[in-house]
Amino acid sequence: MSALTGVRVLDMSRVLAGPWCSQTLADLGAEVIKIERPRRGDDTRDWGPPWMPDGDGRPTRESSYYQSTNRGKYSVAIDIASTEGQELIRALAKDSDVLIENYKAGSLAKYGLDYATLSAINPRLVYCSVTGFGQTGPRAAEPGYDFIVQGLGGLMSITGERDDLPGGGAQKVGVAVADLMTGLYAVVGIEAALLNRHRTGRGQHVDMALFDVQIATLCNQSQNYLASGRPPGRYGNAHANIVPYQVFRASDRDFVIACGNDSQFASLCRAIGLPDLPADPRFTRNSDRVVHRAEVIGILAAHFLTGTAQEWIDRIHPHGVPVGPINDIAQALDEPQVKARDMLVRIPHPENGDFVTVGSPIKLSDTPVTYRAPPPTLGEHTASVLRRLAGLDEARLEALERQGIIGLPGRP
Repeated sequence: MSALTGVRVLDMSRVLAGPWCSQTLADLGAEVIKIERPRRGDDTRDWGPPWMPDGDGRPTRESSYYQSTNRGKYSVAIDIASTEGQELIRALAKDSDVLIENYKAGSLAKYGLDYATLSAINPRLVYCSVTGFGQTGPRAAEPGYDFIVQGLGGLMSITGERDDLPGGGAQKVGVAVADLMTGLYAVVGIEAALLNRHRTGRGQHVDMALFDVQIATLCNQSQNYLASGRPPGRYGNAHANIVPYQVFRASDRDFVIACGNDSQFASLCRAIGLPDLPADPRFTRNSDRVVHRAEVIGILAAHFLTGTAQEWIDRIHPHGVPVGPINDIAQALDEPQVKARDMLVRIPHPENGDFVTVGSPIKLSDTPVTYRAPPPTLGEHTASVLRRLAGLDEARLEALERQGIIGLPGRP
C-alpha cells in the first residue's frame, strides 16, 4: 500500500504547476483523474517536438513535455463549458478528496465549479487553486506565467552574469522553477489540509500563487536585502554569501567548487598546492573572503588554469571538499548515482513498450512511490471512469460523445 492509497484527486489543471502537484500525488499512491478538453487536451500535448518515439523509433504525437508531468493519471475528456459537462464534474467532485484547478481567479464560479459550490456538495473536499497571483490582491485577475513571475518576483535580477561581464544581464532559470516549486508547495498544502480533515471532518481551500512561491523561495537573497537595505545583484555562478563557491575554468573546461566553511577552504588549499593561502588574514574566514572576493578568486582562478578539470577534481575530492564537473543532461542521467537511486524508470506505454522517464526523488521506507501507469493518451479513461464513478451506461456515453461533451479515445 502506498502513502496516499484511497485518496482520489480530480485534477482540472493543465500545463505545469498543477500537473506537477498531481503527478507527485499520483506517485504517492493517489488516484488522479485528469480532466482534459475533448479533442485538444492539455495545452502541453502540442508542445513538441520532441515527441515520444514508438517501438520502431518513429515520432508519435505524444509530446515529451506532457509526458514529463502526467504519469500515473487517468485522462477523462469533458467539456466543462457545457451544462452536462459541469454536471459530470460535480458528480466526480462529490466523491473526490481533492480537486486541483489552475483557472483564473473566480472564473470557475460561472460554471458552478468553484470552491463555495463544490464544498457545499462535498464538505470534505480539499480544493486547491493554483494561479499566478492568488485569489486576492491587485493582480489577482492577471494570468500567471512562470517567465513573468521569475522577472516580477526578483529571481531574474539575481540570475545571470553581472552586467559588466561578457554575456551579462538578467536570465531566467533553465526550467520553469516558479511553476515547479508551486506544484511542490501545493502538495504540502494539500497534504496538510487532508491531515486537518482527519481531525475536523472538513476540507478547505488551498490558495497557491506562483508569485507568492517565487517571493518565498528567494530565501537568503531576500533576507540579505531585509538585513542590509541593498538589493542583491547578480553573481553569475558565484554565491552571494560564500567564497569560494562558484565555477572555475581549468585548462580544458569549467568545473564547480563549493566550499561551505573555513575548514573546507583550508582543505581545498592544501589539495591544490596553496597551503599558505588561508593564513592570509584577508582569506582566513568566510566573512573575510566575501569582503575580499576579487582578490582570492583571482588567485584561485589563475592557479586552476594550470591543470585540467579532471585533474583538479581528482586532487580535491579525496579531501572532502565538494567539487564536480558540469554535466550536460545526457551525462547527468548517465551518472552511476542515477541508476543506484532508481531515478530512471521504465513504464511501458501503449505506443512504446520501452518508455523511460525520470522517477520521483521521494524515498519512503514503508510506503514507497509507485509508477502504476504511463502518461495517458487523451481521453483514454473517459468511458471507464464515467461508468465507474458517474454511473453512465454505453448509450449515455455515446450520446455525450456525439454532442462533443466528452471525448472517447480513438475518436477524431
